[in-house]
Amino acid sequence: MELTYTDKTPRKIQSFKGSDRKRGQEGDIDDLLTSSDVEHVAEIFNTPLTGSYNWNYKIQDDRIKKLYELGKELNWNAELDINWDQPWPEENIEQGAQLMNLADYPPYMALSDEQKQEFYVHQNAWSLSQFLHGEQGALLVASQLTACAPTYNAKLYAASQTFDEARHVEAFNKYIQQRIGLMYPINTSLKSILDKILTDSRWDLKFIGMQIIIEGLALSAFNTARETTPDPVLKELLYLVTRDEARHVTFGVNYLEEFVKTLSEEEKNDRAEFAYEACVVARERLVATDVFHHFGWDVEEARQRVMEGFVMSTFRNLLFQRVIPNLKRIGLMTESVRPKFESLGILEFEELPDDGDVDWSAMERPLDTGEAQSVEQQALQEQIEKVLNEKMAAAAADSEAAATA
Repeated sequence: MELTYTDKTPRKIQSFKGSDRKRGQEGDIDDLLTSSDVEHVAEIFNTPLTGSYNWNYKIQDDRIKKLYELGKELNWNAELDINWDQPWPEENIEQGAQLMNLADYPPYMALSDEQKQEFYVHQNAWSLSQFLHGEQGALLVASQLTACAPTYNAKLYAASQTFDEARHVEAFNKYIQQRIGLMYPINTSLKSILDKILTDSRWDLKFIGMQIIIEGLALSAFNTARETTPDPVLKELLYLVTRDEARHVTFGVNYLEEFVKTLSEEEKNDRAEFAYEACVVARERLVATDVFHHFGWDVEEARQRVMEGFVMSTFRNLLFQRVIPNLKRIGLMTESVRPKFESLGILEFEELPDDGDVDWSAMERPLDTGEAQSVEQQALQEQIEKVLNEKMAAAAADSEAAATA
């Protein structure tokens, strides 16, 4: 095995031949990774991690132990529990453009039908690539938590989560290479959050950053993607991943709720400020600026266009439906950060149910990839229908006004 290490992340696209998605564009991408780029497979980071033994091996018969037992019972196999042979579905490209607020954007309108199809592929590849990179970050953090979590139950659960995250990385990687055939580099905002979590020496900050912020956002994003994708393979994959993620978030809330009570007010405010800053950065990772760059668009102009759209502005707030009530539950919605969250327009979610009270009947259900869609998915679908209806009504009004004139 020959490895070459790098001190920075490669910023080019990877292409995989023979994917299920018949794009017919292999070799046509100017910013593909070259053979020399591919050799740079490992990026180094250093962390002052402080590990801990637990010598009493005390088994607490609590929620964390039960979550650990569920994790053992509900393991799934990406090779066996997902039907990878399902045909590629028909796609509604123009609906996607409407949802992104790009349908009447001049650079998008200037694309040929074939280029619009390619844009759709790249947009999906970018989103799925961020899922993959985020899961690798979660894998690394979970492995750190196994070493530095102070209690026996938490070490066991973190170890089981490490295996969950490895399975997620495996599944998303296979989907990207086999189904789409394109992989984008990690978004710089997501990378900055992961770097902060991985290189901080405080074990509880790793819990807050990963279990509450990253996993909480991922849970909503995965549910949304499962609702909107036409691909049955991706629906199955996301269903299995979200079942794991729900346990991970619940673990974080239950474990941190008691620990945060032991912190001083200064320490609480420090953690609360970190949580706020992570949320701010996370909001910026939702727009595929690398795709805009690839198509030669004005990146900042296109970014503003997408962010100003009704769906994106609504969606990026809906992502925090789980994060905000969880932060309040564990005691990190302090008076110093409340105004800051309010300025983001997401404090309204603080009264929603948190993930501390476990719906055991839902978590214990046998694996069923045909399970009904979640509350988040239904909410997003309602928003999608609303914006499309508003656009149709506005178009009809414009047409009627033109006819009258």
